[in-house]
Amino acid sequence: MNASPSTVGELRAAGHVQKSVREEVRDNLLAALGEGRDPWPGLHGLEDTVLPQLERALIAGHDVVLLGERGQGKTRLLRTLVGLLDEWTPVIDGSELGEHPYEPITPASRRRAAELGDALPVAWRHRDERYAEKLATPDTSVADLIGDVDPMKVAEGRSLGDPETIHFGLVPRSHRGVVAINELPDLAERIQVAMLNVMEERDVQIRGYVLRLPLDVLVLATANPEDYTNRGRIITPLKDRFGAEIRTHYPLELEDEIAVVKQEAHFVATVPDFLLEILARFTRSLRESNAVDQRSGVSARFSIAGAETVAASALHRATIQGEATAVARVVDLETAVDVLGGKIEFETGEEGREREILDHVLRTATAETVRHRLRGIDFALLVEAFAAGATVMTGEQVAASDVLAGLPVLGESELYDEVMDRLGAAADDGERASAMELALEGLFLARRIGKDSAGGETVYG
Repeated sequence: MNASPSTVGELRAAGHVQKSVREEVRDNLLAALGEGRDPWPGLHGLEDTVLPQLERALIAGHDVVLLGERGQGKTRLLRTLVGLLDEWTPVIDGSELGEHPYEPITPASRRRAAELGDALPVAWRHRDERYAEKLATPDTSVADLIGDVDPMKVAEGRSLGDPETIHFGLVPRSHRGVVAINELPDLAERIQVAMLNVMEERDVQIRGYVLRLPLDVLVLATANPEDYTNRGRIITPLKDRFGAEIRTHYPLELEDEIAVVKQEAHFVATVPDFLLEILARFTRSLRESNAVDQRSGVSARFSIAGAETVAASALHRATIQGEATAVARVVDLETAVDVLGGKIEFETGEEGREREILDHVLRTATAETVRHRLRGIDFALLVEAFAAGATVMTGEQVAASDVLAGLPVLGESELYDEVMDRLGAAADDGERASAMELALEGLFLARRIGKDSAGGETVYG
C-alpha cells in the first residue's frame, strides 16, 4: 500500500468513496456471485441450505446468529466472511477505533481532523485486522465487550467526566469491521443487555456516559441449540435485534463428510480414501444411533481426530518396522476407537456398553464401505484357499510386506490385482497391504472366513 494516499486530501483527490461495512460485504458478495466465484471456500455440504440463507441475510444488511451443534463449521463460516471485506481500507492514522478519514467519531479524532484538515494522516488497514472474535464465557464483563473508565487516563490529569477517560472494549474497537461472538448464550444476561444499544442504536453507554458513537459494525454470533434452551439463553430483546437466525447442520452427503476430513486433518502418513470413507460412515452412523445423545451431536472433529490417529498409528508401525513409507491399514482403525469414545455423549442407560457400541458401528461402516468399493468381485478362490487351511496374519506392528507375503497363492488368478485396481492401490507395499486388509475384513464381516484377534495381532483363516 506504499503508493496509496497518505492524507485525507490525497484520498479525496483519488476519488475514494466511503462505504459502510454492510455495503462492502454486500457489494463484494454480489460481485463474487455475479462472476461465478465461490465466496465461501473450504465449506462443504452447506451450498444448498445454509449458505443461500446467509447470503440473503448479508445482502439485506442483517446481523446474524448461527444455531447449530458442535463441529458444524459455524466458526469457520464466520471467519470465511472476512474475505467479503475490501482487502484494504483507509483509517485515520493512530486513531483508537480505526475511524474512516471522512468520518471521525471520537472526540480526539474529530479534534485532529479539525486542526489538520486535508493534512490528516491516513493509514491502511488489511481486512484480516477488521475481524474480531470473542468466545463468550460466564466471566466476560461489560468492560470486555463495551468498555470502562480507565483509571490510568484519569491519573494522567483528565477529569472523570471526560469521555477520553474511557477504555473501549471489543465491540467499539471493531468499528468498521466484523465482530463475532461464539457461544452467545453463555454470556450472562446482564452482559447481553449491554449489547442492546450497540445492536440497535449503534451507540455505547459506559458508566453513565452516553457517547453518541455511530458505530459501523457487523455483529455475528453462534449458539448451540442445546445451550440455547437449557444451559443458557439469548435474551428476547437481543434475539430480536438479530436480523437473521440461521440453522446449520452436519454434511448431508457422504462425499462432503469425506471432503471435510481431507481438508481439516493433518496427516503424518498416507491414509487411503477407503479408510476415510469408513471413518465418515462411522461418524454418520453414530449421528443416527439411538445409543448416542443426539442433542450433543457428533462433531466433524470426531472423524478428523480419528483419521489423524489412524495416520499416527501407521507412522508408529513404519518407524518400528523400518518401512520406507507409512500407510494406514484397516487394523489401525482399532487404535482410533480406543481414543474417540470420550468425544461423544452416550444416552443414559448405556454405561459400560460404550466400547461395544463403537465396535458394532465401526463394523457396520466397514461392511458398507466394502460393499460400495468391492461389489461384484468374485472372492471364491480366496475363500477356498482359507477353507483349505491358509491363514494371513496382520496387526498393529506387522509390516506390510509380511501381510502380503502371507497371502495365499491363487495361481494365475488376477483377484489381487482386481482388488488393488478397484481401491486405487499403487505398487507400494503399504497401499497394497491396506487394500487386501479391507478385502479380508469384508470377507470376515460377510461370515465367509474367520478371524481371531489377540495381543495386538489378527489372524484371518
